[in-house]
Amino acid sequence: MIQHLKNQSLMDKEIQSIIIPVEKVAHVQLANPLEHALLVLIKSGYTAIPVLDPTFKLHGLISKSLILDSLLGLEQIEVERLAGLKVEDVMQPSLPTIHKEETFAKALTLSINHPFICVLDDDGSFLGIIIRSSILKLISKYMHQ
Repeated sequence: MIQHLKNQSLMDKEIQSIIIPVEKVAHVQLANPLEHALLVLIKSGYTAIPVLDPTFKLHGLISKSLILDSLLGLEQIEVERLAGLKVEDVMQPSLPTIHKEETFAKALTLSINHPFICVLDDDGSFLGIIIRSSILKLISKYMHQ
């Protein structure tokens, strides 16, 4: 079975087939209130989501833990701070990205430390994400052939 993982047809495979398109990806915009981001995260069930600008360029990610960290006071959680902060004040600007024409091998490597990878177009536009479970499903498929 391990021989299949060494199979160049899998490692050289383009990632197009496992991209979840932007239309189906929960995301927020830079200027959104932090409260909105928290609601999107809670309702979607995700722990982190991409942050985009109005032209769908990727700027970072926002997570429940980043939001909660921004609300921590010395002795209590200061929930009232939610109203005054925007996503861009709290987001993490660095995150793993991959170009739409990259190979499966690169996606696999990036997925080791990240639950999702953002996919970008030639001009840096956000196209969607690749989730770790899609990568694992494809590996499993190849291993059982």
